[in-house]
Amino acid sequence: MSITSEQTEHVAKLARLALAPEEIALYTRQLAQILAHMHVLSQVDVNGVEPTLHVIPDLANVTRPDASRPGLGAELAVANAPEQADGYFRVPRMGKEG
Repeated sequence: MSITSEQTEHVAKLARLALAPEEIALYTRQLAQILAHMHVLSQVDVNGVEPTLHVIPDLANVTRPDASRPGLGAELAVANAPEQADGYFRVPRMGKEG
């Protein structure tokens, strides 16, 4: 399967990436290689293969018990902040001024 540089540019635009012309050429080649590999994988007969989330059977997530514990408190949380006001972090204004 092939991919055009226009399709690569479209994917980059969707991902909000600004690509130089040499990057578009490079990524077009790399995406074509990925799609060719996916085409090979799509030819594999998987009838009778049970779906799985992991290749390691009986994989379990190890977590600690969810227990309530006291938080820092506002005064301690902002203690090392470069700027603070009334127990809150002061940060520069974002966006249009007005």
